[in-house]
Amino acid sequence: MSPSRLLVLTTLAMLAFAGNSLLCRAALRHTSIDAGSFTVVRLVSGAVVLWFLVRMRQGQHQGRGNWWSALALFAYAAGFSYAYVSLSTGTGALLLFGAVQTTMIGYGVWRGERLRQVQLLGMLLAFGGLVTLLLPGLSAPPLPAAALMLGAGAAWAVYSLRGKGAGDPIRVTTGNFGRASVLALVLGLLVMQHIRLDWAGVGYALASGMLASAVGYAIWYTALPALKATHAATVQLSVPVIAALGGIVMLGEPLSWRLSLASLAILGGIALVMREKRSEAAESRATDK
Repeated sequence: MSPSRLLVLTTLAMLAFAGNSLLCRAALRHTSIDAGSFTVVRLVSGAVVLWFLVRMRQGQHQGRGNWWSALALFAYAAGFSYAYVSLSTGTGALLLFGAVQTTMIGYGVWRGERLRQVQLLGMLLAFGGLVTLLLPGLSAPPLPAAALMLGAGAAWAVYSLRGKGAGDPIRVTTGNFGRASVLALVLGLLVMQHIRLDWAGVGYALASGMLASAVGYAIWYTALPALKATHAATVQLSVPVIAALGGIVMLGEPLSWRLSLASLAILGGIALVMREKRSEAAESRATDK
């Protein structure tokens, strides 16, 4: 893959990831759709588009997905939607991204990876930024919504970790989306008395499911093999920034000093951890030679 094509695909994928936050927040803020209905429409429409993408692909590809991964995907999507009822776009994306990366780094430590001093400093910096964001105050996000988004991030990390080596990523994602859609329909039945729909809200949910989720994931999985693991992790640092800027420009959301400082601490801390991982990988290759 040429560098220019890789750059375009990676940029489109990051825009799609940030777009999910913008579309969900816009739907729940400016339309009457409820979070449960948004989740159902997003997952079902995403599953349909992914199914068509799989049918259009040529060649033999392995992978079917499974119910445990689908449960993690559903937990992410539902927590994401309900959290954005009360969170701004930038705050939600920052909490989500911070939880994803922290969970995955924590899993690596639990599996035996050792952290250097700079990595420990990065972890402490990121944790301090999270505490700063959640401290009581006028601009602090509501704790229930923040907890939901942190849980959604942890669920997405579990989903990502379970997906490693599970087969062709797009086929596996299609299978998991299909199963998660069943769980979403069950959610829809449980909250049926609270269902609120309008055309604009459904349109946002369809855009989130069909474009930002299905097409966005397909683009990301196309670019991913050409990216080093550390580069793939680091480039996602841009997602909360894009989402926050989109929220300010498109939804008129304010940018608080608390969010700015917390963003610098969380994203900077995670970047330090990733940078050291890249350095370790380079040293390991040099030693092997």
